[in-house]
Amino acid sequence: MTNKSETNAATPAAIHDKKVALITGANRGIGLQVAKELAGHGFSVVIGARKLESAKEAVAEVGANAYPVAIDVTNNDSITAAAAHITAEFGRLDLLVNNAGIAHAGAPGRTLEEILASGKAVSASLDEVREVWETNVFGVLAVSQAFLPLLRQAPSARIVNVSSGMASLTLNSDPSFPFRGGFGVVYGASKTALNAITLSLAMDLESTNIKVEAASPGFTATAMNNFQGTDSLEEGSRNIVRAALGENGPESIFSGSEGAYPW
Repeated sequence: MTNKSETNAATPAAIHDKKVALITGANRGIGLQVAKELAGHGFSVVIGARKLESAKEAVAEVGANAYPVAIDVTNNDSITAAAAHITAEFGRLDLLVNNAGIAHAGAPGRTLEEILASGKAVSASLDEVREVWETNVFGVLAVSQAFLPLLRQAPSARIVNVSSGMASLTLNSDPSFPFRGGFGVVYGASKTALNAITLSLAMDLESTNIKVEAASPGFTATAMNNFQGTDSLEEGSRNIVRAALGENGPESIFSGSEGAYPW
């Protein structure tokens, strides 16, 4: 067991009666806002970040019911260690929010317009495609698989994958869709692939206690888009929280702020 003064972790006996949620990439932005709201709903919220210090700083901001863990979704050893830590400290997991994601892997400081232009299929860097997909696609699957044993033990569990309206092939194939110019092979297509993983997991787990949903936060102002989004963190977190609480309905698999999204 890790020293409580270092991790803010209570003993398992003290928290087994609470639902436990793990949020990856929760040290800032939407992930941090979702952590605050789920803590307010009575969850013991494990805030995942690549660096433990970053997770601890977020825990201090959330306050009660928050606990840190280091997890790099692109590193199998880190994922395994995080799963072992949560198993030892909590003994359960009721909710996994796969929030960790990146919009690009190019030079920092680029405008949103520059980021979108670099994602075009005709010119995108394959190295950048691979790096973004490593986090947004393969990282989600790796984390989900690692925590399935704990989720299976919960009376009722959920996996929420933070997706995007830009992932919809139906919407982007419509010439009248106003945002189709932003679809590209770096970020947009990574979220399309994430949706495919979401659907596959939902199908595999449909006869179990685990429900799986992809939820879009909308165009939220975060570091991922140089804070050029139109929605606040509070607005962007709402649909993620609804999905986490199962409020979008039992048939919901891909949702946005206004309801179901087409694939």
